[in-house]
Amino acid sequence: MTIFYVLLSISAIVGYLFGGINGAIILSKTVFGKDIREYGSKNPGFTNYKRVFGNGISTWCVMLIDIAKTLVPVLVFSKLFAYYNYSYALGASITGLFCMIGHAYPVWYKFKGGKTFMAFATTVWFVDLRMALIFLTVFLLVLFTIKYMSLSSMLAAASCPVSVLFLGYDHKAVPCVMMACAVLLIWRHKENIKRLVKRTESKFSLFSKKSMESKKTEA
Repeated sequence: MTIFYVLLSISAIVGYLFGGINGAIILSKTVFGKDIREYGSKNPGFTNYKRVFGNGISTWCVMLIDIAKTLVPVLVFSKLFAYYNYSYALGASITGLFCMIGHAYPVWYKFKGGKTFMAFATTVWFVDLRMALIFLTVFLLVLFTIKYMSLSSMLAAASCPVSVLFLGYDHKAVPCVMMACAVLLIWRHKENIKRLVKRTESKFSLFSKKSMESKKTEA
């Protein structure tokens, strides 16, 4: 059991530190000389970055950074858990949870981070492909039907704890960890929930090329 707790501790620390790397903040400063936290919704994440700076190369680099910073530690520690005969899915889910915590509350940025969607989505693919397909289906259906990224993210995340009721796992803690991931994501969207209730939430278009600044100029 000693090696298990060592793996658990290291995966949590590494996941948190990697998760705290924020591509939106880094690229908004290096590419545009601006801080994404001062524009749009002020959320340092892909959606707000895209709305503010448009559909350029740096926007997709933000997405790639968010995916990579979760993918690397989750892949490494899920394999390490499996190597020592522990649950692969447990290693992936725990590491992913701490990547999400790092993204939401990064030590690098005074504990003020993003809303964890990319970290959650990346984690789901490693935990269970069946769950990931359900997650992706719900996300795309909602996004392309009503065009609210926040609602799509929350409903897709909520589908994961529901789907675990019908899927089998090699460790009983996996469903609990995924529930924690979903709760964290929904909690981070609490301001979006308020705007959805007030019907003031902005809609999202994946392929829109106009930035917020260009829209202001046109107006």
